[in-house]
Amino acid sequence: MDVAIVKVENLSHRYSSQWAIQDISFEINQTGVLGLLGSNGAGKSTTMNIMCGVLKQTKGEVYINGVSLRDNPVEAKKHIGFLPQKPPLHLDLNVDEYLTHCAYLRSVEPKHIKAAVEKAKDKCGIMHFSKRLVRNLSGGYQQRLGIAQAIVHDPKFVVLDEPTNGLDPNQIVEIRNLVKEIAVDRAVMLSTHILPEVQMTCDQIRMIESGHMVFAGTMDEFNNYIKPDSLVVLMDAPPSENELRAIPGIVGVENLTNKRFRLHFDTMDAISEKVIEASVANGWHLQEINMEKSSLDVIFAKLSGKKIN
Repeated sequence: MDVAIVKVENLSHRYSSQWAIQDISFEINQTGVLGLLGSNGAGKSTTMNIMCGVLKQTKGEVYINGVSLRDNPVEAKKHIGFLPQKPPLHLDLNVDEYLTHCAYLRSVEPKHIKAAVEKAKDKCGIMHFSKRLVRNLSGGYQQRLGIAQAIVHDPKFVVLDEPTNGLDPNQIVEIRNLVKEIAVDRAVMLSTHILPEVQMTCDQIRMIESGHMVFAGTMDEFNNYIKPDSLVVLMDAPPSENELRAIPGIVGVENLTNKRFRLHFDTMDAISEKVIEASVANGWHLQEINMEKSSLDVIFAKLSGKKIN
């Protein structure tokens, strides 16, 4: 039986008398990008810091590649790469010097350090900046270097905390693509509160709210957490609102334009087929029919128990 890349069991942590997280449990068994979501103060950062070995938990266990982070932290951390929100860069070193330093810190064997540095630079697209001072790199390339230090020891598990924070739109797209590339052969956990970033990057979602896990599933399951209850139709010869309301399952009609309507329904039972059949039977000339999904903001608010104005 394969060992999970990451296994979190009943993880709990208390600051003074207040519990930050309680009974958090999940596994990461495959490569790809997992999004760790949560509002400010939800317990997301506490969970991430414990999983990276930065903070020692009050209760529970974290295993990295089968190694207990509590009992054998040095061995477990060999399998972890971490990019905090502010990259730990040494501005007065050049790129090669910095990554060589990081490789030593990560216990890469001296005879393998040069190859490890070259591999990390190539993966992150910074080969041509080998001799450039870190302080002279742009924000986007400093972030690439931050990711390179997180993978220089070829870990099985990489944690990235808000990796696109403060970048311009072009740099965001570049880093997003890089994250997907490094996740091809390792598990990556992306900690963020930027919902479009989650949608564009992640395969799996874990969401923590008020210290408890409130969602664990795929991106598709997250997108469909709130079942749709409306669809939009476009008809060349539209009927009256009363005729549309007479379709079985339709409970409300909004006239968006002369030919476009939003139809609210109370059952998913073949509702699209019923609208299509009614259109064909009555000559309404249906041109478009689209099921409306809830936005990520609405889903996030629903899971976190907050209201959207």
